[in-house]
Amino acid sequence: MTTPDRNAIVDTLRTAALIGICVVNLPYMALPEAQTLSVAQAEPDQIAAMVTSVFFEAKFFILFSFLFGWGMDIQHRAAERAGADPGRRHWRRMVMLAMIGVLHAVFVFSGDILLLYSLVGSLIWPLRRASPGKLIRFALVMIALSLVCLMAISAALAVSPPILADAGSGLAGGYIETVLARLIAWPETLVFLILFQGPLAAGAFAAGLAAAKLDVLDPQATRWGRRCAFALPVLLAIGLPLNIAYGLVASGPGLGWGGLADLAGFLSIAVGGPVLTLAYICIIRLAGDHLKLPALLVLAGRNSLSSYVLQGVLAGLVFGGYGLGLFGQFGQAWLLPISIALALVSMMLVGLCARLTGRGPLEFVLRRVTYDAGESSSAKA
Repeated sequence: MTTPDRNAIVDTLRTAALIGICVVNLPYMALPEAQTLSVAQAEPDQIAAMVTSVFFEAKFFILFSFLFGWGMDIQHRAAERAGADPGRRHWRRMVMLAMIGVLHAVFVFSGDILLLYSLVGSLIWPLRRASPGKLIRFALVMIALSLVCLMAISAALAVSPPILADAGSGLAGGYIETVLARLIAWPETLVFLILFQGPLAAGAFAAGLAAAKLDVLDPQATRWGRRCAFALPVLLAIGLPLNIAYGLVASGPGLGWGGLADLAGFLSIAVGGPVLTLAYICIIRLAGDHLKLPALLVLAGRNSLSSYVLQGVLAGLVFGGYGLGLFGQFGQAWLLPISIALALVSMMLVGLCARLTGRGPLEFVLRRVTYDAGESSSAKA
């Protein structure tokens, strides 16, 4: 099997996941709630919001989760090769990830996914030795559970519509005011993330574990390239209509066929999100070693924790009142390219740090906690 840290497919998937997550998250750090939770007024902003909903929302956090599950299997094998206890490493890693997640939610971005990943990673651990078939069946069950959770979200919103915050409050203020706004928003946001992302993240974790066991991301496993070529048209034919339906409901005027049709459009993301994510994986898998990323982006992808957190830090400095104060100054049409640029800048900075010091700052902390003091420093994170 190709060495995980020198796999062009995995490098590209990591980079794509980081960019896609930034595209989805930035509006929640740069716009008032009234703009993020309602249909945009200007046509360019409507188009950008639709593009984000159709091609990015509930796709790239699933991809990130898939890679997390893939990495869990790689780390388990590395621990066994080193003669270490995989369980001890895993639980220390999950505890530290949860602590970083809480700090990230309060001081950087209330929509943090790290705490959720820690919770899901803890729940998935007992399945680490399961067969690929059992893991895929578990993933399908999680999609069904996601439908139930999305129906619960829809019912809750119907009973109690969200109260939109004033455009000049919270994130537009100074740093202390921003932290207080995040603290107030975080409990409700965490519940939403658990319901909206939790089951799909768990399913993607399981799928990533299965992919690692089957060498799906190994460029030398040519059979998977052939299977991806066969599956891609089917995945696109299923995924695109479902995600367009979701986009029309989440960011557009709705489907126009009544409330039940709009509910079905909203629920369609539970299937459409994973299916289009699989299509993205197939596209990158088919490109294989032909994808040659700049060295700094490769390093940043291998230090994705630092890259992810730095996105929020830079967004705060650009849009927060304690930085450039550009909160609410740009619509969705501008935020789409800005988010891509911000993701690339954060990755280049983390890549430069990793080139100079060997790894990103948060990866350094995570490794120190994950490994016993007596373990070899050469063990893979």
